[in-house]
Amino acid sequence: MSRPETLGALRASGWRSVPVHEELRRNAIARIRAGEPLFPRVLGYENTVAPQLENALLAGHDIIFLGERGQAKTRIIRGLTALLDEWMPIVAGSEINDDPYHPVSRHARELVAEMGDDTPIAWVHRDDRFGEKLATPDTSIADLIGEVDPIKIAEGRYLSDELTLHYGLVPRTNRGIFAINELPDLAERIQVGLLNVLEERDVQIRGHKVRLPLDVVLVASANPEDYTNRGRIITPLKDRFGSQIRTHYPLDLDTEVAIVEQEAHLPAGGDIEVTVPSFMTEIVAAVSHAARASNQVSQRSGVSVRLSIANQEVMVANAVRRSLRAGSDRAVPRVTDLEALPAATAGKIEIETLEEGREGEILHKLVRSAVLRVFKERVPPHTHRLVVDAFDDETVVDTGEDVTDEAYVDLLRRMPALEEPVRALLADEEVTEAAGMVASAVELVLEGLHLSKRLNKDALGPRAQYRLR
Repeated sequence: MSRPETLGALRASGWRSVPVHEELRRNAIARIRAGEPLFPRVLGYENTVAPQLENALLAGHDIIFLGERGQAKTRIIRGLTALLDEWMPIVAGSEINDDPYHPVSRHARELVAEMGDDTPIAWVHRDDRFGEKLATPDTSIADLIGEVDPIKIAEGRYLSDELTLHYGLVPRTNRGIFAINELPDLAERIQVGLLNVLEERDVQIRGHKVRLPLDVVLVASANPEDYTNRGRIITPLKDRFGSQIRTHYPLDLDTEVAIVEQEAHLPAGGDIEVTVPSFMTEIVAAVSHAARASNQVSQRSGVSVRLSIANQEVMVANAVRRSLRAGSDRAVPRVTDLEALPAATAGKIEIETLEEGREGEILHKLVRSAVLRVFKERVPPHTHRLVVDAFDDETVVDTGEDVTDEAYVDLLRRMPALEEPVRALLADEEVTEAAGMVASAVELVLEGLHLSKRLNKDALGPRAQYRLR
């Protein structure tokens, strides 16, 4: 469908101008009525954050999201553009997206006055109606609101001329959504400059008698500790946000697993086929849950979902590396590959310990607790004794990076007691017969029995040996 190119054609088309809050409300209503999620790629908020956000949009509020790092605050904020109309008309050449029916900048007002219905119209896509600024201590009013342009002064214009102004990020997002990330990091004197934007919906620049009645939805994000550690949000500014929405980490393991499967970028290319058993992804997610419950991990800074994603990626990468060295064309992560997790975990959590060198021990403890949790949930308890009874004083089982998948298949033939727990672990997998899947399940059974204090384990370099206690 062709879009009108002049003001007269726009009027004839029947297009109506509505405020951005009303536009968001209208499109949110359509999605809610159709039973569609507002943000389909944000998981785990269906019964907590989503209803609050729907209320804020229906109420036409400016919003501040409060939560620790890695809680999808920025993703939600950027996703708000999907609730805007796909295309919006502006006065052609306008720097601040002037409404053709109600222009506010001098350029647009003079153009409409001069050309009337022949005023040229440009169309802006909804993706271009979003502005974003990471709050930093050096952010200035000029960045956000605007400043006198010295080049335009040098060209011969007077200081009192509105055309000498260079608009900041907020005016340039007029008739759109403007987001400020990490709002408390913004200097308090700069926060004051946003008061008029939020309440009176206008900006004033350098003492000019210019009033720009902006139509903008302001959205911000902040971490809870930022109120006291790095800065604070001034009370009048907090008061002007209509809704404050508290985000959170995934409340259950299944949600974390779903997020990891959605977000993790697994190695691709070459001739390596990667298959990740669901129980190994559960272990990765359980590491993050264990960290969030640990008193040895700082909970003030949080344990981001990015930890689970990074751990999944490094676990798979280790499995691919191991398969390449073995000359295999299939990579299946197993317990052996969890040794790579501390390298990805160390930079994403803050350990609270007074003893030097204990960080590695704490990280390995988190991994072991995650393995034990998944083992107890996935392997039927009655099979534990059957496997232990299959060991005698001379039985030794080797595992490690250099142990081939076929060696585990051969072990399964020699030790039939392993069949039932392995079958239970692979019951929900799409691929069950592959040697790598069997190897992964066998390693989890053996490690789970060791962590349950049913088998002994001797670590010998890259290998480990399991034997009867």
